[in-house]
Parts: sequence; structure tokens; C-alpha cells
Amino acid sequence: MQGDKSRPTSAPWVAPLARLTPVKQIDIKTAQVGLIGVGNMGEALLVALLKAGADASHIKFAVRREERSVHIAARYGITAASIEEMAADSDVLMIIVKPQDLESIMERVAPTLKSGALVISFLAGKKIATLESGLGQPAVARVMPNTPTLLGAGMAIVSFNKTVRPDQRNFVNDFLASAGKSIEVEESLQDAAAATSGSGPAYFFAFVEAMVAGAIEMGIDSATATALVTQTIVGAAKMLDETDKSATTLRENVTSPKGMTYEGLKIFEEGDLNGLVVRAMNAAAERSRAMA
Repeated sequence: MQGDKSRPTSAPWVAPLARLTPVKQIDIKTAQVGLIGVGNMGEALLVALLKAGADASHIKFAVRREERSVHIAARYGITAASIEEMAADSDVLMIIVKPQDLESIMERVAPTLKSGALVISFLAGKKIATLESGLGQPAVARVMPNTPTLLGAGMAIVSFNKTVRPDQRNFVNDFLASAGKSIEVEESLQDAAAATSGSGPAYFFAFVEAMVAGAIEMGIDSATATALVTQTIVGAAKMLDETDKSATTLRENVTSPKGMTYEGLKIFEEGDLNGLVVRAMNAAAERSRAMA
């Protein structure tokens, strides 16, 4: 049987090149963003997102309580949607729920998650590998914010997986800059960093409580003691942030040999303040690891 004479034989047949779909580059102003969970921290992150230049018409959200949903939609001009809808439509999907809720959230997100989407997790202790496994290996950013984010003065810890594109990394960094500051760390350091800045505000609040109690014991009324201690710690933090001097140098500058500050610090040293703080931070980090 003769071959097909309609097919050229002068050159070998070559398969056509596959059509390449260009990857959509995202930025703050144009990205479609979905927020799963808008509690106190979620709302603070939403405010930062809008402050960074996000378009409210491009933002959708999901919360459990209907009255909360109505409040958020009215206050910020964003649209309530189902988790499944946001998973399908969002260029950036933020998960801001309790760690124990992650499994059920992933079950709803995974079937419809948009190809190429960036997932940002704000869940304490939950590893990137957990989200990769549960969501089909998407681009993942793991972020641990702290409570001063509520005032735009947060300190966020960020880790990225290898799938995250440069434009997605820029989105995260630009967004978090509107909530305070952020530092990128290897994920292996997330627990230690979370025990430092994530839990850190509570350590300082506990120290303030102790100082207020000490002032009251010496005869100062509660309101005055609180004002004295609060402004003192605000001023001290400002000196740390706005001078090029270390905490050690600043402490030494205010401590005269055999003076009143010296006597107070000597009690801290006798009580092993450094060791106590290190043990507390290690305990917090261990708990973070156990939550994975």
C-alpha cells in the first residue's frame, strides 16, 4: 500500500510548540484578594492592605457571623463571599483563622484554588509543608504578625516557599510595610522568631504590670503609676528604635556606679533575669513547634 502522498516527505514531521500562557504578575493595586477570617488581627491586616493601595472592589472576605460580615462590608466597602468562591477567584488568598481550623479550611479551598495563586498563612505554628500538602503545592508565604499590627506598628516574621514569584514576594513585603515592619527568616527559625516578636508584646505587658504593682506598693496611685510606666517604656522603645545605640549601651548610659538604677538592676541580676527570659522564650518556641 502506497503512503499518503498529500503529506510532505522532504522533512521530518515536528510536533507544534505548546502554547505558553503568560503568568499574571500581581501588585497591590490590581490583585484580587480574598480574606478568610476578619477578626481583630484580620481587620488590622485588611486596614494595612487598603493603606498599601489595594482597591476595595478587588477584595472579598468570609467570616462566620452574619453581623460581623455586615459590619465589615459596610465599613470597608469590600464584598462578602464564600470560601470556595474566593479560592477560585483570588490572586492572593489570606488565611487568618485559628490554627485548629486550618484542616477544614483547606478541604474547602483545595478543590477550587486558582492556579498560580499565592496563599498567605497567618496561623501560629503551622508549617509551609502542611499548606503545600493540603492545597496542592501552591505558592505559600508564612507570616507571624504580632498585636501592635492593630496600631500599624507590628513586627511580622515572613518565610516563603520556593514557588513564590518575585512579584508575589513584593506584594507581601509592600503589604506588611503598611502594618509596621517585617523580617524574612528561614522557616526553621519561625518558632524562635515567633517566641521573640509574636509573644514579645505579652512579655513587656507583664513587665509593665510588675512595675505598676511596684509603684503602687511604694504609695503611688494606680492611674499615676500606669502613666509613669507606660510613658517610660514608650520612651525607652523610641530610643532603641531611633538611635544607633544598642540596648546594652543605653542601659549603661543610665546606670551610675552605686546609683539608684544600679541598685535596682542588681536585684534583676541576682534573680537571673536573663536566664528567666531565655527560659520563657524557649517555652514559647517549644509550644509553637508542638502546634505544627
